[in-house]
Amino acid sequence: MKPRITVLTLGVDDLERSLLFYRDGLGLPTEGIIGQEFEHGAVAFFELQAGLKLAIWNRKDLAHDAQLPLTASSPTECSIGHNVETKEEVDQVMEQAKNAGAVITVPPHDTFWGGYAGYFQDPDGHLWEVVWNPQWALQE
Repeated sequence: MKPRITVLTLGVDDLERSLLFYRDGLGLPTEGIIGQEFEHGAVAFFELQAGLKLAIWNRKDLAHDAQLPLTASSPTECSIGHNVETKEEVDQVMEQAKNAGAVITVPPHDTFWGGYAGYFQDPDGHLWEVVWNPQWALQE
């Protein structure tokens, strides 16, 4: 399999609430909710970087599309890593997320491997790690 990941989809319980968090709180660009004319079709896409989007979709609709039963969610199933260029940027993003309504689960701190990171949860409990890694050069 060639790595061609183009969309990360998060199942959410309240599409409007998540739209406000990601668009207004974190400042991610979007055209808003589309597909409302279709049963199970309402979704919002956010531009992350060239070739990569974040989608938010009602959990019940995602379960329907995947033909799986809707189950309880768990915030420890996966995390999304957001890498930044400086320690100060970790602090800034974490503060922005907190102001947008995120729950800070781990405040920014020096890591055992020489980096600097913190964790927050979005309104649906999805876990994000904001990381500065001195070993990684970011590609814009």
